[in-house]
Amino acid sequence: MTENPDQATLRKASLKIAVRISAACAILVLCLLAAAAIYLFNQAQHPTLPGPGETDSVYAYLDTKDLLKAMIVAGIAGILLAGAIGWLSARSAIRPLGEALALQRRFVQDASHELRTPLAILDARVQLAQRDAPADSRTGEALARIRNDTATLTGIVNELLVAATGSPPDAAAEPSDLAKLAGAVVESLQQLAAEKNVRVTLTEKDRPFALIDSNGFRRALLALADNALAHTPAGGHVGITTAVLGNRAVVTVSDSGAGIKGVDQTRIFDRFVRTHSPEGAPGQRSFGIGLALVREIITGARGTVEVERSGPRGTIMKITLPLAPKDTVPNETAPGSA
Repeated sequence: MTENPDQATLRKASLKIAVRISAACAILVLCLLAAAAIYLFNQAQHPTLPGPGETDSVYAYLDTKDLLKAMIVAGIAGILLAGAIGWLSARSAIRPLGEALALQRRFVQDASHELRTPLAILDARVQLAQRDAPADSRTGEALARIRNDTATLTGIVNELLVAATGSPPDAAAEPSDLAKLAGAVVESLQQLAAEKNVRVTLTEKDRPFALIDSNGFRRALLALADNALAHTPAGGHVGITTAVLGNRAVVTVSDSGAGIKGVDQTRIFDRFVRTHSPEGAPGQRSFGIGLALVREIITGARGTVEVERSGPRGTIMKITLPLAPKDTVPNETAPGSA
């Protein structure tokens, strides 16, 4: 049975706390042993002998080495006992956090399952409407876009379910044309970009293929591009670039916004991390669960996603993925070809 990732994380945290408590106790015990040893050796060098008038007094003589051995054994036992107490205390303190995480996962699982049915019904109704509308008509094209958006939303729900259950990613992914998927993302954002007076462009330096689920990569790239669009002022530019660097596929998303502010750049892919909107923009912008799912998708395909650069001149997000083996890619579209 697969171990719950939350349990593994909490166990590591408990162990870390227990080790710290044991280390602190060990330092304290060592200091006490050193002080006691110094005192004993000082007394051994200057012994106090009974005087001639103290014949009725009782004196006990102890071997210094035996006493030190006993102190060391007692110190080790104290350290082990402190570690055990620290371990039990840490587990007891962290247990409420584990229960909260389990409750959160159950909520996400239940919500994902409940959303699947209405999305499937919506997709079926769109298909019925498409039968009565020519594919090349404006209505047919609008219905096709709605169906694509519905498929994207269904994929997001599935990603939420995977993130909540901790299920391993599908290892049998087919090679995906990252440039083609990037082009689909650019096309999807054109209407939103036009409303904001922002240009969205694609630059194909290379046409890389990677072993990643195409729908998953499209959702990840769309989340990054949508985030860039939200941070780009009117008259600005969002650019997506595909390239090959060594044996890695590289896809970057750049914008001409004001850069990431109000949050540590290394934490924007953590769940529910929030940052304020640019000046003049209403509400608050959340990097939150969207970028957390981006990381889930990319790392599941043995890739990385990071902030390459961010500042007053804009932000660049970079995705890197292992290239698909050449024998799995059509010759006319091999990685690195234009």
